[in-house]
Amino acid sequence: MNLSTAGGFEQDCWNRIGVRGDRSCGQLEQYVHCRNCPAYAQAAQRTLQVPVEPSYRESWAEQLRRPKPCPQVGDASALLFRIGGEWLALPSGLALSVAPLGPVHRLPHRERPGLLGVVNIGGRLAPAIALGPLLGIGAESPPAVEGRHVFGRLLVIAAGAHSCALPVTELHGIVRYDRGALATPAQPWAAQLDGVLAHDGVHAGLLNGALLARRIGELLR
Repeated sequence: MNLSTAGGFEQDCWNRIGVRGDRSCGQLEQYVHCRNCPAYAQAAQRTLQVPVEPSYRESWAEQLRRPKPCPQVGDASALLFRIGGEWLALPSGLALSVAPLGPVHRLPHRERPGLLGVVNIGGRLAPAIALGPLLGIGAESPPAVEGRHVFGRLLVIAAGAHSCALPVTELHGIVRYDRGALATPAQPWAAQLDGVLAHDGVHAGLLNGALLARRIGELLR
């Protein structure tokens, strides 16, 4: 078979008489599709052998000589959530589970700021702690974002010897961060933070797990 005439690859036969044309090519009966035809393969080889400009080679050589940037991988992880209008982060190792909001039962004679009562989590009672009053965070909420639905959750955490449920306005999820990239907090209650981490436009105060466990332990005495 003469490939220069059979199939007519010189004139893009696949677009005229092949599968992209009127399908009148006699080779289709044997090869079914143009990509299986030797004429098509030879045309591809001719395309790859077209000389390139020296500037094109130099441009790619310059790009390939550049060292690859080191991937930015965080050395720690935290769970991001929002209380009122304040974004916070908790070391992910302290997060036990997430549960839907449920009724909180008040405890008689236990009127302390931050202690809401007890709540049923999977058949077990856990103290319900409001972080806002405990940390001194205001109760204001940011303006609602159109088209975005926010659902409150109960964040169950380990605080020393206790496990407790924290009602949160919004739960973002677990993110990785670089400890060396934490910013200095400017919040009035900054003494309870290890720093501020940034993620997708959110700046969250990273809670010190040991200090938080101490505050909750004092509240539950």
